[in-house]
Amino acid sequence: MRCSVRAALLLTGLGWWTGCGKSSAAPPPATPVRAVEAVVIQSTSPLKYSADIVPVAQVDLAFQSGGYIEKLQQVKGADGRLRPIQEGDWVARGTLLALVSEEPYKEKVAQAKSQLARAESAYELARLNFERARNLYGSQSLTKPEFDAAKNQLDGSAAAVNEAKAAVSQAETMLGYCSLTAPFDGWVLKRNVELGTLAGPSTVGFTVADTRIVKAIFGVPDTAIQHVTLGSSKAVSTDALPGELIGRITAISPAADPKSRVYSVEVTLPNLHNRLKAGMIASLSLDRGKPPVNLTAVPLAAIVRDPERREGFAVLVADGRDELTTANLRPVEVGEANGNLISVLKGLKPGERVVTSGATLIKSGDRVRVIP
Repeated sequence: MRCSVRAALLLTGLGWWTGCGKSSAAPPPATPVRAVEAVVIQSTSPLKYSADIVPVAQVDLAFQSGGYIEKLQQVKGADGRLRPIQEGDWVARGTLLALVSEEPYKEKVAQAKSQLARAESAYELARLNFERARNLYGSQSLTKPEFDAAKNQLDGSAAAVNEAKAAVSQAETMLGYCSLTAPFDGWVLKRNVELGTLAGPSTVGFTVADTRIVKAIFGVPDTAIQHVTLGSSKAVSTDALPGELIGRITAISPAADPKSRVYSVEVTLPNLHNRLKAGMIASLSLDRGKPPVNLTAVPLAAIVRDPERREGFAVLVADGRDELTTANLRPVEVGEANGNLISVLKGLKPGERVVTSGATLIKSGDRVRVIP
C-alpha cells in the first residue's frame, strides 16, 4: 500500500514536470514576409510592363598581353587638370585607353628577328650548296646520297626560315596587343586598372558602351506575345525624363526563357543626346482590344505551385490585418498576365493579403510577420 502511494506521487510529479516543460517551451519565431492586397483590374486595360534600358553595344575590353600598366589615357577633368580617363568619359573609336609595358615584348621581337636573320643566312648557304650539288650530280660527279643530303639540308633550312618568320609575326602581334583601344565611339562605363597595375592576359581593363542608340528590353508572357509586332512603333516612358519616347520593336525572342517563361522583346530608341542612361527603368504598355471585365489580380511573385495539384496554382493568404498572423495556402485558378500582375479567376477576393516575398520559406499554417 505504501509503495502504491509512493508510485502514484512519483507519476503525478513526473506528469506535472512534463506539463510545465511543455507550457514553458517558446513558440517558433514568426517568419518575416512581404504581402500586398489583391486588386481589381480591367482585362482590357493596357498590359503594362517595365523594361531595362541597355546600350546597343557594350563590350569588356581585356588585355591580350600581360604586364604592368605604364600609361593611361589622360583627359581634362572638370577642374581643367589632366587626369586618367575614367567612368563617364566619352571616347572616340581608336582612342588608346591603356598601355602595358612594351619593353619585354620589344626584346622578344628583336630576338625573333635575330633568329630569322640566322635562319635566312643558313638557308642561303644551303641553297648555294644545293646548286653546287645539283651541278655535280648532273655531271655524275656526286653520288645520289650526297645529292639527297644537300636537298634535305635546303628543305630543312627553308622550314627554319618559315618558323622564324612566324615567330617574328607572333612577337610583333603580342607587342601590338600591349595597347588597349576603344573599338567604337562610346562611353566608359567602368575602369578596372590603375597606373602600375599588373595586368594579365584576359584582365578586363575597361567597359565601353555605345549609347547613341539604346534598347528597352522587357519580357512578355505567351498570353500576350500575339500583341507584339516586329517593326511596330512603341511609346516608352521613364520616371527620369518627361514625356514619351517613340521607338520601334526590333527583336522578339523566338523562344521563352526556361526559368521565367517569358519572351524577350527589344524596343530600339534613338539617344543622340544621351538622355537615356544604361540601367534606367522604363515602362510601356500593350493594347488588347477586348470588352472590359473586372478581375481580381495579384503580383506574379505571389503565385506558387499547389502541392496537392500537379498542374495547379495557389497563393499564401496572410489572414486578417495584423502584423503577426498566419499564412494559409489557398488553391486558385489563374488567368492572363497583365504586365507584372496576373488575374485570379477563382479562389481569392479583392482586398485579401497574399504573400509576395518569402513564400518559399514558409508552408501553410506557419506564423508570419508582415513587414512593410
